[in-house]
Amino acid sequence: MKTLESRKQLLVAESNLNRAQLVEDIEALRANLHSLTDRAKSFGLIASSAAVLVAGVAAYQRGKRENTETKPSWLQRVLKVAGLVSTLWLALRSRGSSPKDT
Repeated sequence: MKTLESRKQLLVAESNLNRAQLVEDIEALRANLHSLTDRAKSFGLIASSAAVLVAGVAAYQRGKRENTETKPSWLQRVLKVAGLVSTLWLALRSRGSSPKDT
């Protein structure tokens, strides 16, 4: 009977150690997730700023074009799409943001 009792105590102690290790692992995952979301927000801010810049360049190019009958170049098309994407990004971002996100 003593071996069963000592084995039970060892299993309980091992279970407590496993539980403590699990809590530490979850905390480490939470910290890594927070770091990842901060990086994603930073990347989103950079992408948003770049898209606004590209949209501004596109608007400048559009106003500069004199002959509207010519076919637009691939760069102008990319800038136009970037302007549309930036508009959508800013609209969706402003809709989904809350004061605690910033």
